[in-house]
Amino acid sequence: MTTLLKSCTAALACLSFATQGIAAEPLKALGKGEGAVSIVAWAGYIERGETDKNYDWVTDFEKESGCKVSVKTAATSDEMVSLMNEGGFDLVTASGDASLRLIAGKRVQPINTDLIPSFKTVDERLQNGPWYTVGGVHYGVPYLWGPNVLMYNTDAFKDKAPTSWNVVFEEQTLPDGKSNKGRVQAYDGAIYIADAAMYLMAHKPDLGIKDPYELTEDQYKAALDLLRGQRKLVSRYWHDAMIQIDDFKNEGVVASGSWPFQVNLLQADKQNIASTFPDEGVTGWADTTMLHADSEHPNCAYMWMEHSLKAKVQGDAAAWFGAVPSVPAACKGNELMGDSGCANNGFDHFDKIKFWKTPVAKCTTQSECVPYHRWVSDYIGVIGGR
Repeated sequence: MTTLLKSCTAALACLSFATQGIAAEPLKALGKGEGAVSIVAWAGYIERGETDKNYDWVTDFEKESGCKVSVKTAATSDEMVSLMNEGGFDLVTASGDASLRLIAGKRVQPINTDLIPSFKTVDERLQNGPWYTVGGVHYGVPYLWGPNVLMYNTDAFKDKAPTSWNVVFEEQTLPDGKSNKGRVQAYDGAIYIADAAMYLMAHKPDLGIKDPYELTEDQYKAALDLLRGQRKLVSRYWHDAMIQIDDFKNEGVVASGSWPFQVNLLQADKQNIASTFPDEGVTGWADTTMLHADSEHPNCAYMWMEHSLKAKVQGDAAAWFGAVPSVPAACKGNELMGDSGCANNGFDHFDKIKFWKTPVAKCTTQSECVPYHRWVSDYIGVIGGR
């Protein structure tokens, strides 16, 4: 909850979705690198081989560009928005529930894709993604995308994958004969309300939910009620991937929504962990590398964006995180990803993932929807027992 509280004010300040003005003119030509680039990123997104020497896409970039890379890891999209509001960073790997807020708040600047030759190799499904393209203007370049999977302990489920998210939403006896109470987790981010709404789409169709990010007052209330019931089951609201890993290893947690990153690390550590796509579907993320409006190192930042789209980097990063690369060429011939890696991570399920986006009042599937600032304040209340 700490992360939410720290970033709540910043999150609310960035929700004016009136007609966007251009934050700045895009860079016209690349100049000499400034010697440094700072990136706000999700855990596992910017690796220099410190955890595993096979996963390093920073060292060669620094040698080739002369730009020293520094990274600030953020645990939630709200934290990313808060950090970008504070300033002092060049780039951010923003998910869809943060990117439009950053554009609306003029915290990021338009990108001249002509200065990024590899942009034309990006998956056509992503090249004009509405989560980072406004009025035909690109505010970044795609990085990785993927699902929020249901991670579970195979011993607790007797090696049979759970088929429903009910194992984290409703009290029940698991296949190991023990209750799920106190053994499940939920995500410490207001966007998790969408996971509850997605669950209700399948189990309470009479609510009429068409999009888990576009909720009427009644639909929203039903989602909050489900989450208040879930609170009695949850041992921790997680936002730190490494802490969640430790909880699954040492604290008896057996099921939670998670990222493939945690699944991969736990499996590499020989833990009895697996993941699945439940019948209700999954939410997910399509992340964009975006340039701060006041970047002090724009040339190095552009160099990094080009580097980030190289097929080798894309394949290595996707293999490490358990994500899908934004460059399809990365799906073949990458030693770490393997030729089946993209398929295993969901390449063909793009249309089945309900990608994170910022909830707004003027929505498309309803006459009026509950905006994101309400999601933030109300989810803090749910976690706090209100």
